[in-house]
Amino acid sequence: MKKVLRVSLKILGVIVLLTVLAGLGGWWYLSSNFISFEKNYTEKNKIKELTIDGYTFLDRNGNGELDIYEDDRKSTDERVEDILSQMTLEEKIHLLKGSGIGSALGMGNTAVPGAVGTIVPTPRLGIPTIYLSDGPAGLRIEPRREGEDRTYYCTAFPIGTLLSSTWNTDLVKKVGAAMGTEAKEYGIDVILGPGVNIHRHPLCGRNFEYYSEDPVLTGFIGAAMVNGIESKGVGASVKHFVANNQETDRNFNDVIVSDRAMREIYLKGFEIIIKKSQPWTIMSSYNKVNGTYVAERKDLLTDILRGDWKYQGVVMTDWFGGDNAPAMIAAGNDLLEPGTKKQWKTLRKAAKNGTLSEKEINTSVRRILNLIVQSNKMKGYHYSNNPDLDDHAKITRQSATEGMVLLKNEQTPYVRALHTFPSYKYSQDIYTRARIRRFSKS
Repeated sequence: MKKVLRVSLKILGVIVLLTVLAGLGGWWYLSSNFISFEKNYTEKNKIKELTIDGYTFLDRNGNGELDIYEDDRKSTDERVEDILSQMTLEEKIHLLKGSGIGSALGMGNTAVPGAVGTIVPTPRLGIPTIYLSDGPAGLRIEPRREGEDRTYYCTAFPIGTLLSSTWNTDLVKKVGAAMGTEAKEYGIDVILGPGVNIHRHPLCGRNFEYYSEDPVLTGFIGAAMVNGIESKGVGASVKHFVANNQETDRNFNDVIVSDRAMREIYLKGFEIIIKKSQPWTIMSSYNKVNGTYVAERKDLLTDILRGDWKYQGVVMTDWFGGDNAPAMIAAGNDLLEPGTKKQWKTLRKAAKNGTLSEKEINTSVRRILNLIVQSNKMKGYHYSNNPDLDDHAKITRQSATEGMVLLKNEQTPYVRALHTFPSYKYSQDIYTRARIRRFSKS
């Protein structure tokens, strides 16, 4: 009996030891590959201010001279090209992926705890970290911070479906401006929204974020939201491009769709938004389309988005989206979020063996730098951490109330459609579909 007990205890001890070792090994793997792999890229926070020939500027690279990119009197294109010319290939590759998921988990030394991702800094040139944060119904950051006796409150704005029910682009732009103000004052540079996918599947868990099953309504409301957010010098990220209409198996779902349906239904809302607002960023979706991940489809991200629609901004992945990092960059997906050590290593290898050219790298880096140069961070804006939450509460109440009232009013959607969509000959058809959807019923 004692022998059996001793053997059992030994076996139990071995199991516990193996479990602890597996846990430690697992944590080491996660940390080194997904959380803290940015060892030598700490943001340069102390930058001297200099005055030369009566012009005061931040000497970002510390050379005691006024570089073109440090001169905000120069055009954005000039400043971007100057930065690009000074970057090493390694620094360019580094900029193509985020710094990991640590900030979103409240880990590491971050200026905005709870920010879900970053565009990484380039310390040698004094290029700052750009912070990205969810989400479509209001800002999401950590409300409490260690060592501080205060709460960082954010306004809960109405969900997308309710906002689109107002048919009021002026009001939605006002909501976007309030959201952009909160982001600006809390140190966020890009809001990961609006979500503009089509309400196709009733069980889609993120339908509440999206505006409508109507791509025209989606496009006009989405453009108003983007214009509101970006009026405050904060970027928007229109998502999820494209055909991300279910949450079940979203990373593996293969959307089989005809060219006509894609153009007339799933792409149309994005097209309207880009042509009416030119957002800073677009977020590519998790799913495949006709057998290939969207993040790796050059026909969608370059030919249609940039070629047909003349989109100028950054395309970023959804978090851990896509599969082949070099293929994503080559396709026109500029930024890999939240960034992993494996992606970084793979991009370096592809650049070295020539499967990813420096021209392709430069194209994506140029777009990312364009966003950085436009940001409040690059302008040296000192955020207050104190947005006017009382005013934003009034805007929330107004927008939510109008949305609910219009849901009950039979005539207003048609009147609003004629007012909001004068250039679309099928406003009457929009109203017909609205009635079918029971917009006029309580």
